Formats: sequence, structure tokens, C-alpha cells
Amino acid sequence: MLQSLSKKRQNAGFTLIELLLVISIVAILTAVAVFSIASVSSRSRRAACQADIIEVQKASDAYYTAHQTFAPDIATLVTGNLLRNAPSNASYTISLSTANGGVSSAPACSSL
Repeated sequence: MLQSLSKKRQNAGFTLIELLLVISIVAILTAVAVFSIASVSSRSRRAACQADIIEVQKASDAYYTAHQTFAPDIATLVTGNLLRNAPSNASYTISLSTANGGVSSAPACSSL
């Protein structure tokens, strides 16, 4: 009886190889998760940039329709109630061309 209890205690733990294998699998899964989250973050920044450009372009077109001239800047679109607020993001800057009403971002949305 005493011998069977001592044998159970000796075999109750995990071996070093088993622990290293589990740690390796967890590390690989964590690395995969981190890279996929970074990809999703990049795609969301790109989509936000494109949405901001479309929003400013529509506001610029509305300004042109009302005034037969292009808006001098984005702030004019905001004060004219064509935009709720000027698009602002730390990753990119939206600019408006007064020559042709074109909207662009720096850096380009495709590079975000």
C-alpha cells in the first residue's frame, strides 16, 4: 500500500519536455495572433483614411455646387456646415486642392 502511494506521487507531475512543448506551442500561437492583429490595425487605418477622403470630397463638391468655386480649405467646409469636423488622425493628413477641388492624403492611404 505504501509503495503504491509513493509511485503515484513520482508519476504525478509533468516532465520538462512536456512543459517546454506547451510553452513553445503557446509562443507560436501568440506570435501568430500578434501579426494578425497588426494586419487588422493596418487595414482599419487604411479604411478610415479612404472614408475621410470620400467625406471631404463630397463636402467639397457640395461647396462647389453652392458657390461655383472650390473651398479654400477644409475649415471652410466645417464652418459652412458641410462637414461636422475636420478629419484628424495621427497617421495621415487630409488636404484639399483649391485649384481643382481634389482631396489627397499624406502619406497616401494605400501606404498606411
